[in-house]
Amino acid sequence: MPLIRRLLIANRGEIAVRIARTAHTMGIDTVAVYADPDTDSPHVAAADQAVRLPGDAAADTYLRGDLLIEAARTTGADAVHPGYGFLSENADFARRVEAAGLVFVGPAPETIAAMGDKLAAKELLGAAGVPVLPGGIVREDRDARELAARIGFPLLVKAAFGGGGRGMRTVREQAALAEAVAAARREAGAAFGNDTIFLERLVERPRHVEVQIFGDTHRNVLALFERDCSIQRRHQKLIEESPSPAVDPALRTRLCAAAVAAGRAIGYVGAGTVEFVLDRAGAFHLLEVNTRLQVEHPVTELTTGLDLVRLQLLVAQGHPLPAEPVAAGHAIEARLYAEDPIRGYAPSVGTLHRFELAERDGIRVDTGVTDGSRIGPHYDALLAKVIAYAPTRDEACRRLAHALSRARLHGVRTNRDLLVGILRSPEFMAGDADTGFLDRHPAAELCVGDPAAPAIHAAAAALAGQAERRAAARVLGGIPSGWRNVRSADQQVTYEHDTNGRTVVSYRLPNQVAIDGKPLPGLVVHAAHADRVDLTADGVRRTVSVHRVGDTIHLDSPLGASELTELPRLPEPAEPAAEPAGSLLATMPGTVVRVVVAEGDHVAAGQLVLAVEAMKMEHEVTAPHPGVVRRLPVGLGEPVDAGAVLAIVTADAEAAG
Repeated sequence: MPLIRRLLIANRGEIAVRIARTAHTMGIDTVAVYADPDTDSPHVAAADQAVRLPGDAAADTYLRGDLLIEAARTTGADAVHPGYGFLSENADFARRVEAAGLVFVGPAPETIAAMGDKLAAKELLGAAGVPVLPGGIVREDRDARELAARIGFPLLVKAAFGGGGRGMRTVREQAALAEAVAAARREAGAAFGNDTIFLERLVERPRHVEVQIFGDTHRNVLALFERDCSIQRRHQKLIEESPSPAVDPALRTRLCAAAVAAGRAIGYVGAGTVEFVLDRAGAFHLLEVNTRLQVEHPVTELTTGLDLVRLQLLVAQGHPLPAEPVAAGHAIEARLYAEDPIRGYAPSVGTLHRFELAERDGIRVDTGVTDGSRIGPHYDALLAKVIAYAPTRDEACRRLAHALSRARLHGVRTNRDLLVGILRSPEFMAGDADTGFLDRHPAAELCVGDPAAPAIHAAAAALAGQAERRAAARVLGGIPSGWRNVRSADQQVTYEHDTNGRTVVSYRLPNQVAIDGKPLPGLVVHAAHADRVDLTADGVRRTVSVHRVGDTIHLDSPLGASELTELPRLPEPAEPAAEPAGSLLATMPGTVVRVVVAEGDHVAAGQLVLAVEAMKMEHEVTAPHPGVVRRLPVGLGEPVDAGAVLAIVTADAEAAG
């Protein structure tokens, strides 16, 4: 029976922190690895030792199995935990770990290989009685056309050796098939190092329901009940919960039996997940088997009371699984991403100036960031997983929405408002959401803030600013702000807000504030400090937290969150720097992975011009109007910064002139 004394965690971010936490409770030393952008990451500090992986890109660091194994040897580790993503489902890496005399905390390499080939896995598990959907592998363009004709539209193009929504495209007509296949190949190759793809019938408006399984070396396989992961964007999960509101006891029995049958058919050892699509009639079909710990494993931990990482480490040391589990209560997880849902879920990069999302009764926060963390373009945009647990689903929903709404998240844009909007939407609260939820309810519909917030937050920013200036005054600090012998005008400050508009705040202390010339009704300022303003407006008293970083002011209150930029009172005259008309700009740092036009080409509105890869996802850049490609200053494989000109498309009328 192997004994794990020191564990190398071959991952980063929140999952590395989470694995280290459990390992330490078991008396196991931990070793972290880190790429250069992660030098100051919390996962490095969470471990007992750490080894640098020189470089920035995942391909040069976290995907270098040789460097990871050498790090284990150097530090005297006797086991490797892969976490999720990166090399967690790479059979060759698992083999090399074992060949080095180390324990791989996961299933056997043969199992990973068998389930990594998604199509072969479906054939194997279908023979074991697990329901599967029709599909086939695509080796050449002709295969795609023939398979599509046999399967029918709509269909999915999927990565054969990956998951997490990467390398996946929905195709509804023959004309879009070739481009979807090509794009899926590129994304799968970049994310998983293997660009093999396959086609599969698409079930319209299904629920995504998965079963957590666990196997041990004593031939036991358990089902730890189901999770519902139907809320997704771009085929990537956003909100997960257990139990599923769509699964009754009879269906749960059938789902768990199918998952256990799958596990037994492949001699499964360790933590795994059997994913299904569930249609509205209650029929389910296999999606895939993930041979690793899932991002959403905390909801299973909270409803069963089991620590799944602890179970992984015990099973890896030859211990048998515990008795049949029992589930109670309801858990819901929300994935907090550094991205802007309103702008097509574009990743957001920059410094996370403040991250306050405290754990409390019924709220768990798994994170790998802290105040000052730098969010770059190299890795996944996940900031944290926030999980609520309560006796009932309704209470868990409300508890999670409240915790997210009160978080203080400054410096990068996040999907927090979207998550709160989903959790409070009638369709989700009723348990009726499916994988098409965000297609029916766009982000702009769900991210609606309180209409009172802009005015009250702008007033608070102005009052906090004057309080800060008064506190910093070196002389006559006791004189009221803005005092004059003969008053001719109120004090005034102008802010630019995050919707690209401007707000003018005029104020005369103690209790007169006007927003764009309109007085705030019934204003009473109870206290004003640089970091906090306590005020009553329109009969309601609220406290607004204020955090200033340079000219940017972050404001949080029960009304929501706002970001304002204070404009100089006496700006220097300057010509505005404008890009040429028709410029297509990079919204984030990344790498150009596709260029499909040339200078001089005529393009239609919405036609693809090029694609940029950032944070493991491919982002398409399209023509905003019909016209001519006048300039194409970037080339394939070229890195670009945020704001860089990628192409210039002159509108047809302008081109004709």
